[in-house]
Amino acid sequence: MAVALRAEGLSKRFGGLKAVDNVILELEEGRILGLIGPNGAGKSTCFSMLAGSTPPTAGRVFLGPEEITGLPAFRAARAGVVRTHQIVRPFANLTIFENAIVAAVQCSGLDRAGARSLAREVLDFVGLGPRRHEYPGGLTLAGRKRLEMARALACAPRVLLLDEVIAGVNPAEAQEMVTLILRIRDERKVSIIMTEHVMAAVMRLCERVVVLDAGKLIAAGEPRQIVQDPKVIEAYLGKKHA
Repeated sequence: MAVALRAEGLSKRFGGLKAVDNVILELEEGRILGLIGPNGAGKSTCFSMLAGSTPPTAGRVFLGPEEITGLPAFRAARAGVVRTHQIVRPFANLTIFENAIVAAVQCSGLDRAGARSLAREVLDFVGLGPRRHEYPGGLTLAGRKRLEMARALACAPRVLLLDEVIAGVNPAEAQEMVTLILRIRDERKVSIIMTEHVMAAVMRLCERVVVLDAGKLIAAGEPRQIVQDPKVIEAYLGKKHA
């Protein structure tokens, strides 16, 4: 199967702190890859480097055969790598529709009419179409996360990086989000990397999982193998439980 996104030896230092240390990961086209680990493991820093928000200290990132290492976030997004953010911050003074239009205009390469059409389409896709003329402040957390995903889809991504889009929502909303993520992969043909603390969602969605701890990759494999790996159990629960 073709590779959608690949990272080789990805590392990031902040002064004397090594936040990410020589991480290797590979996302196959049409797949969902889980990136998990305890708090402070380096997941967000890794996401930021893949998406261009943070330049790596070392290592390389490839989108298909094309190297995109160190591209600024707006260029990475236009190339096809788009991320959501755990803390959702839509433009509060713009409507839900206008929020999606901004993303489409900036990233998709469409003219204004095309951007409006794409924005309407992605809002319908995530279930926010009927509310598009409202403001984001009226949305629940789950609604704001749907808007964040719609804005990402308005960039026409080839690879979508989902940062804890399920955490914090109630069980019914979580199941709806799982269904939406599968639809994004299957209907929009987008390959996905997701970082998530809701392990039931990781088990349901991901074909493969990589695990970080203290910036290092400590395990990689199928979800059912990962949850039984002593190194992973120790990272989350300590040596006693491992």
